[in-house]
Amino acid sequence: MPSLPSSVEIILGILVLFGGGELFVAGSVALSLLLGIPQLVIGLTVVSLGTSAPELFVSLISTLQGDADLAVSNVVGSNIFNILVVLGASAAIMPLRVKSRLVRRDVPLLLGISMAVWGMASAGRITWQAGLALLFAMVANLVWEIRTASEDSSEDDELDGDDRATPLVAGIKLAAGLVLLVLGSQLLVKGATTAAVALGVSQTVIGLTIVAAGTSMPELVTSLVAAYRGRADLAIGNVVGSNLLNQVVILGLCGVVSGGRGLLVDPVMISRDLPIMVATTLACLPIFWSNGVITRLEGWLLMGLYGLYLAEQVLAASGAGALADGYRFVVLVAVLPLLLVFLVWQVLRWRQQRRLLAVPGGE
Repeated sequence: MPSLPSSVEIILGILVLFGGGELFVAGSVALSLLLGIPQLVIGLTVVSLGTSAPELFVSLISTLQGDADLAVSNVVGSNIFNILVVLGASAAIMPLRVKSRLVRRDVPLLLGISMAVWGMASAGRITWQAGLALLFAMVANLVWEIRTASEDSSEDDELDGDDRATPLVAGIKLAAGLVLLVLGSQLLVKGATTAAVALGVSQTVIGLTIVAAGTSMPELVTSLVAAYRGRADLAIGNVVGSNLLNQVVILGLCGVVSGGRGLLVDPVMISRDLPIMVATTLACLPIFWSNGVITRLEGWLLMGLYGLYLAEQVLAASGAGALADGYRFVVLVAVLPLLLVFLVWQVLRWRQQRRLLAVPGGE
């Protein structure tokens, strides 16, 4: 049987992943509701685990096939996409109110893990020992989540009845979702690898863009629907939880299965994409601080930043070195300082409003 064109394999892979992720999330949420888990914890654990399943299967299959560049770039690209596009698009639909525990605990934890991963990868590979350390961090965080789950239960709203299902139905959705995720991952990895060779584009760039966006579709749709329904906890928790699990679970497992050779990391990713991933995570803190709400303006700003990142990827892959260098210079001396001023202004405005509210009679 002749093989399908790479473009068809990529499209089919994304569609199958999308369907599998949707089924997996629906089954996961239904089971978690049967256990009475709060919305925010659902988003940070069960939903994020389900929506991260495509990244998990793609990266694991890539690692086993010897495509380490695709495995690592898929995780890094997905994390950047999740914050800039998934979170941005969700806020553009409906301003998202942020729970205080996200600022106090979950985002700082995500930032610390992201910096640790950058440090682990700086040697050019993620060793199996580093992979074990990441998996241990995953277990410790899961225990912490379970022990503190009751903290948000008093603030939690009741979910729609449509989100509930019997254990049998939830189990069927989980099983069907996993089958589709495995099939979709294989199609997407094969199509992306073939396209990279045919176009002369590195697998790192393909993983950071096409594969990362494709495997992040479940996160995008889940958060968009949650935002539209007014479920900000699920929308934000899905993004933060997915980015955390992408690193501690996916990179951890890939590092372990890579064995003695380790999980090789592209030098360009160490110097460019991993710092961008850390910077986008760091930017979440002042955005989350500003009035405790991610506004529509901030949502559009996040998506605009992803457009700049995507343009840089295209210019770098095109071989137009002078043009790419000029583009980076403009971004560094003009765009990034303006962004920094905006974030500082948001934090200062938030602090001023808190002081006014603290004064009797303040408005």
